[in-house]
Amino acid sequence: MNAEVDPLITATNRSWRTSEFFEYLPSKALNDFDSIATHSSCLSNTLLFEEHQNPSNICIAYECRVKLFTNSNDSRRFILRIARPGEILGLSSVITGNPYPMTAETLYQCTVGSVSRPDFLDFLNRYPEAYKAVACELSLQQDEACARLRTIGLTHCTSAKIGRLLLEWCANGRKTVHGTRVHLALTHEEIAECIGASRETVTRVLSDFRRRRIVDVRGAILTVIDREALEICSDL
Repeated sequence: MNAEVDPLITATNRSWRTSEFFEYLPSKALNDFDSIATHSSCLSNTLLFEEHQNPSNICIAYECRVKLFTNSNDSRRFILRIARPGEILGLSSVITGNPYPMTAETLYQCTVGSVSRPDFLDFLNRYPEAYKAVACELSLQQDEACARLRTIGLTHCTSAKIGRLLLEWCANGRKTVHGTRVHLALTHEEIAECIGASRETVTRVLSDFRRRRIVDVRGAILTVIDREALEICSDL
């Protein structure tokens, strides 16, 4: 991970603990986890770890978005999902010792935590109750993977795929009097890589949604104006 240590991060900053993993840890274990974690300030497009790389550490996305993707043999990229703020990345590989199955890359400048594999495994040995936290976190990640498969594998219409993707992002959006606002951190090319479509198709569908006043896009902010219409487009 190409990053520079951020001296502004202190042990008192707990706002990143949104992951289910931390909810199951007692205070003593949380303090111990803090003592073995390092905090780094990363630029956008920083690689945290790469597909097929042997696992060296877990990463924690501190209130930021991290893109998780895999590449095909012909160098096509498929974005599996965008990690939740506070999510622990690389967890399954660090536990099993198997290579990372995907690449993790920051979407924009942010702070990322890291715990080496030996330190994390030693942490689990010292706090057996943390295994419940690991199981819950991995179960949630599996549920998210299944949801993405339903969006991609069981939906044949591109507009429906995009609609479901936007509805998925709305879960973490901000409700306003004008609709649900979502920070659209991905380009049209990257959205296409989320659903296995072309950039031109994504641009056309989003333009159609805007024309029909289903969504509004202003810079990097997308607002879902008519959720009911978007759900109809998504075949829900």
